[in-house]
Amino acid sequence: MGRRIRHPLLALAGVISLTLPWLVIRGLGLVPSLPTAVVILVSGVAVIGAAFVLTWGAETAEMDVPRSFALAVLAIIAVAPEYAVDALYAWEAGAAPGTPASETAANLAVANMTGANRILVGLGWSLIALYAIYRARVTADESVIRRDGFLRDSVQLEPRISIEILFLGAATVYALFIPFFDGIDALDAIILVGLYAAYVVVILRGESTHEPQLGVAGYLQGLARSRRIGAVLVMFAYSAFIILIAVKPFAKGLETLGPQLGVSSFFMIQWVAPLASESPEFIATAYLVQKLRTTSAFNALISSKLNQWTLLIGTLVVVYSLSLGEYGVLQFSQKQAGEIWITAAQSFFAVALLVNFEISVREAVALLGLFALQFLPFFQDFEGLLLFSGVYLFLGVALLIRRRRDLPTVVERARHHGSRDTREPRSSATAEE
Repeated sequence: MGRRIRHPLLALAGVISLTLPWLVIRGLGLVPSLPTAVVILVSGVAVIGAAFVLTWGAETAEMDVPRSFALAVLAIIAVAPEYAVDALYAWEAGAAPGTPASETAANLAVANMTGANRILVGLGWSLIALYAIYRARVTADESVIRRDGFLRDSVQLEPRISIEILFLGAATVYALFIPFFDGIDALDAIILVGLYAAYVVVILRGESTHEPQLGVAGYLQGLARSRRIGAVLVMFAYSAFIILIAVKPFAKGLETLGPQLGVSSFFMIQWVAPLASESPEFIATAYLVQKLRTTSAFNALISSKLNQWTLLIGTLVVVYSLSLGEYGVLQFSQKQAGEIWITAAQSFFAVALLVNFEISVREAVALLGLFALQFLPFFQDFEGLLLFSGVYLFLGVALLIRRRRDLPTVVERARHHGSRDTREPRSSATAEE
């Protein structure tokens, strides 16, 4: 007997059903009366469902807009909860200027932002890379380069991510100078938001080429253009709505468990809450890798890092000033200056890993291992953060020196793909590891 083929819309209905219990619980106002564990479970499942809806919407949109732009929209919506949490603390900082509560809120805003960025790269990039290499090995996909031993296996990425690499590199270099001025000001907002605006303009110039899709995205791409665009907009709006109303309670629920486990609220806000808010991005990109769309997964990951490293930082001072009622600089402590430095240094190292459009098991493990090492007590104070930042920068500079022949190629391919978002074969030149 042949295998029964389900209609693609059944899959869409299935993942939407994952979000409905949370809508019911929240709509009936039952959240305060429920145990924390139940809130965490139901809201977390809703986020998973929304992440799949978001991914299918982005894949469908690739038929009508440049692929990089569709993935950039996916990245922005996926990290929308992070913006909401950071905006909350920036607003609280401006609501009571000059008070200890304001200082604490400002530091929490920076801590949440730096924690989210480091989780995205340290966990997200490394684990997605390892999963991509595993999937490529299992499926015998030719994007895996066989070398001497498992740790030297690597996955190749298409040159179209050169645009994201260049813009993220520029934002990273600028971010290294932010801590020198003890605050985030209007100049930071103008430059960082301007960088992201320029990035959007560049990727919008690309051609709206796309890979043939199967399943939900393939079915929706077969609809008439007006219906297809309407479906994409509804999917983006619905997933964004679910993520915004579900992730904060999920994160707050985790924070509630913190004191019970002897963990400080500051740690929960810097690390646990961002881990929750980044989960839609991880789910969406893991799904892309499952479909052997590794470059699209990294395109979304880098775009997500770029918008957090530009828009998120730049809008903090805007929210703070609106709450303050006048223009003001969002100041932070020396400890948070160190947090920004180590975050920028990690970003620098991560960009250096990708300039040859390739990431190996060894490099992914190094990215993950360095992320884990920063939690050692020795690196928790300002001096320790500076030392660890130096390690990241040293490794990044060493990589760029070894891969200096790849840098002109990145620039040239960014220029090429800025006007044509098309697939092209990778250069035969390979970089040293």
